[in-house]
Amino acid sequence: MSPIRSGSATKPRSVLRSLHGRRVLLAFVAGLVMLTASGCSQQDVDEWRRLGFPEPATQEAPRILTLWQGSWAAAIAVGLVVWGLIIWSSIFHRKKGEDLPPQVRYNLPVEAIYTIVPFIIILVLFYFTARDQSELLKLRDDPDVTVNVVGKRWSWDFNYIEEDVYATGTPEERPTLVLPEGERVRFELTSPDVIHSFWVPAWLFKLDVIPGRVNKFEVTPDKQGTFAGRCAELCGVDHSRMLFTVRVVDRAEYDAFIQSLRDRGQTGQINTGVARSGVGESVEGEGSE
Repeated sequence: MSPIRSGSATKPRSVLRSLHGRRVLLAFVAGLVMLTASGCSQQDVDEWRRLGFPEPATQEAPRILTLWQGSWAAAIAVGLVVWGLIIWSSIFHRKKGEDLPPQVRYNLPVEAIYTIVPFIIILVLFYFTARDQSELLKLRDDPDVTVNVVGKRWSWDFNYIEEDVYATGTPEERPTLVLPEGERVRFELTSPDVIHSFWVPAWLFKLDVIPGRVNKFEVTPDKQGTFAGRCAELCGVDHSRMLFTVRVVDRAEYDAFIQSLRDRGQTGQINTGVARSGVGESVEGEGSE
C-alpha cells in the first residue's frame, strides 16, 4: 500500500468547505430573492415608517409621530457612530504580539468632541420636544365640544358639558366616548380618588388624571371609526379593567347619541371629585388663538 500523503488528506476537507460555502451563499441569495419577490404592501411600509405607532387619528397626532421618528433617527445615527468606532478600534487597534501598544493618557480634542456633541444632541431634542408640547397643550377660546373625563376606580365617566348629559361606565361594562369628526374637542381630566392616565393609542397622546387638579388638552378627531382607550397609569388592583371605547362619528350621529342619553335620563353631571373651574394648578396651553 502506498503511504497517504498529507496533501491528499487536506484536499477533501477544502472541497467540503468550498461546497458548504456555496450552499450558504445559495441559501442567502434564495432567501433574499424570496424576500424581495414577495414584496411589501403600502400598509407594511407605513407601519415600518411609524416605528410601532398606530395610524394617527387626529389632526394633532402627526406632529407627535414626526417627533417620534426624529428621535429614532437621532438614536440610530448615534448608534451607528458608536458601533463604527467600536468595530474600527477592534480591527485597527488590536494588540499585535506580546508588546503593549503605546499608552495615551490625554487627548483634549477627542474629549471635547465627546463632551460637546452629546450636549448639542440633548439641546436639539429638548427644543423640538418643548416646541411640540407647547403646541399640543395650547387651548383655543371656542372648542366645539367640551368633555369632562372622570377617571375613577376602576372605570371612566364622561360629562358632556355644553349638552349637560353624561355617560358612565364600570369595569364590567366599559363606557363609550362619542365624538364628532372634524370638530375640536377640549378634554378636562379630573379624578375623585387616585392618579389615572387618559390614553387613546390612536391619538398618540396621553395625559395624567390627578386628584385635586384639572388637566386640559384639545384634539380634533379626523377619522371616523372605533378606537380603544385605556388607563396608562398603574392605579390599583383593577387597573387592567379601566378600558373604554372611543367612537368618532359625523355630527348627525353625535347629536342622536346625545339625545339618547337624555332619553335615558342621564342628564346633569357626574361627580368629578373636583370643581370644574379647577382646584390647584391646571395644565393648560400658552394662551388662545
